[in-house]
Amino acid sequence: MINKVRTVSAVALTTVLLGLTACNDGEDAAPAQDSPSASAPASSDPGSKSPSADPSDDAAAPAGGDVAAPGTKFKIGDRAVLPFKYGTDKKGTVAVTVTAIEKGAEADMATFGDKAKGMTPYYIRMKVENVGGTDLSYASLRLRGKLEGGGPTGVILIGDLPGKCDSKTAPRDFTTKGASYETCSLSATKTDPIAVASFEEGDAYSASPVLWTS
Repeated sequence: MINKVRTVSAVALTTVLLGLTACNDGEDAAPAQDSPSASAPASSDPGSKSPSADPSDDAAAPAGGDVAAPGTKFKIGDRAVLPFKYGTDKKGTVAVTVTAIEKGAEADMATFGDKAKGMTPYYIRMKVENVGGTDLSYASLRLRGKLEGGGPTGVILIGDLPGKCDSKTAPRDFTTKGASYETCSLSATKTDPIAVASFEEGDAYSASPVLWTS
């Protein structure tokens, strides 16, 4: 599997941008001009040049359960069937099961430099299954961390923490119904704990995310 970098989060007041200068593929919204920035060591992952995820509501029909409507809430451990589009030529239906939202240690953020001081990382672990049976090889899907109640964390992260939270792309054989892989999305906060995982891909889900809570 190939490590993959993704992240974005809305900011109410102050935004902190932390990133990999050589691995940002541009899918995430640009931070405000006055947002401070920092860099973690660049990755040599060739998958970082893959096309960005850009799901839409007209993805392939589900083949393993009804698609979750925007705004649906699940518990950690629940399986949600979702429409998914990656780049311009990969489209289908996936099932996402959030298996854990784990709190890391502040020391884990050292790779992001001084701007990460005072931040606590959280690791959103998930299983992704190919439900529609279409070719989604090398596609990348990530979830975003939210505070309890669904509020934003106030932190934008670009990167992952190798060995602790590895963001992975789908394997080469992620092309058939039932194929699956496991991955992790990294989030961080300086305030309240992260207690929610949010799926926000596509216009409908961006406005009304699917959420997993404990």
